[in-house]
Amino acid sequence: MAGKVESSAFLAQKKPVFRELLGELLSRYAYASILATDVEAKNYAVSRAGIRIAEDRTFGKRGFTARVFYGDGYLEYSGSDLTKEDIPGVLQHFAQELEKQSDKYTVYATPEAADEEASFIASTEYETDPRVLGDEAIVEKLSAVREKTLSEQEGLLECQTRYQFQVYHKLFLSRSRDLEQNVMHGSCAVVCLARRGEEIKDGYHSDSVLGGAELLDHLALCAREAMEAAKASLAAEPLVPGEYDCICTPPVTGMIVHEAFGHGVEMDMFVKDRAQARSFMGKQVASELVTMKDGAATDYQDVASYFFDDEGNLASDTVVIDKGILVSGISDGLSAARLGTRPTGNGRRESVDHKAYTRMTNTFFLAGTSKPEEMIAGVENGLLLDCPSSGMEDPKNWGIQCMVSFGREIRDGKLTGRVFGPIVLTGYVPDLLKSISMVSDTVEHNGAGACGKGWKEWVKVSDGGPWIRARIRLG
Repeated sequence: MAGKVESSAFLAQKKPVFRELLGELLSRYAYASILATDVEAKNYAVSRAGIRIAEDRTFGKRGFTARVFYGDGYLEYSGSDLTKEDIPGVLQHFAQELEKQSDKYTVYATPEAADEEASFIASTEYETDPRVLGDEAIVEKLSAVREKTLSEQEGLLECQTRYQFQVYHKLFLSRSRDLEQNVMHGSCAVVCLARRGEEIKDGYHSDSVLGGAELLDHLALCAREAMEAAKASLAAEPLVPGEYDCICTPPVTGMIVHEAFGHGVEMDMFVKDRAQARSFMGKQVASELVTMKDGAATDYQDVASYFFDDEGNLASDTVVIDKGILVSGISDGLSAARLGTRPTGNGRRESVDHKAYTRMTNTFFLAGTSKPEEMIAGVENGLLLDCPSSGMEDPKNWGIQCMVSFGREIRDGKLTGRVFGPIVLTGYVPDLLKSISMVSDTVEHNGAGACGKGWKEWVKVSDGGPWIRARIRLG
């Protein structure tokens, strides 16, 4: 590796004043903490419309959140900067807000897990720092892949290449914790538009890394995959709705993981009685071949990996489903306190001026023992599903609806060349997961997108898994 992400000069300069504020708060409240961030995030795109370079205003923010626990609940204050002169105003804010509170904010427990003694500085590694590489070189790489793809592929109308990176520094302080993390991650994507007659279809492929601009070396492969996806979509025929034996590629498996059991096991949904998963703890919800994890500290590292969450809870590796049995949810500090459990390190904020919620991190199914080739060979009449485009779930009723761009027909264990699409994947989550009959011995993952909570509160996540064989309702 070329290096580790260095600490933030801004946070180092501001740490004494953050400590002073913390001391004042701890003299007044049972618990207090400060999360301070310094984030640099940038997006690049090259297309027929031109070159676009923009700061990412969603994630690229600098500031702090002060949090206190007053016996019945939490109060918070956020700002973009803090000086010694600002401290009296912050203290006054909390005093005034405390007067407005009532028992409806009761959480019945103190945030002890986030105040057990811990102190460290941790950083991720990278091969190429995009900030050192510079805008010109990044755009040159994006442009070269775009131009080569367009020149080599007849019938290709457009090829858009994208890259984005984020470097964030976070400092967490409480009575017993002094934590710092410095993380770099990035993603790239290619979108191709292909035409046949009057019909135009798009194809998309992406990749991601917990690292730096070395990811740009993967862009050419993304372009080839995006082009093939566009061509497959052009050849697709309408599908007769029904239940099919399906082989899901890892990207489709990842979407099922994220939508089927991602939001459904976020334990703030348990508190609100909005997730059926709460009543299925300890019960079989999937095939015995299925083991699912979520965690920022898993060996499966990607854009959602970190060392501690935005409430100061250390990152974890949580087994959600163990050989088909639902054994755990994921939680932030508040939902864990209300449910009488320990937080799993999943308390995440879009930025310092947003609330912390239970959020997924790296979410995936573990590998099995089968080979993709033998999985396909075992299908008499079915489909190989590929290229997920969108999905949503209903945690309360455990319904799922996902879109895939196309499926390739399988007859007598072989791909026939026929393509169907677009395809809607639906069903009751336990029925779908219990039907899984084969799981491949390799796992792939991707973190090019972001996840919203109720169409807002965006955070970076990754998902993935092995190839799976299942019986799925398609339309």
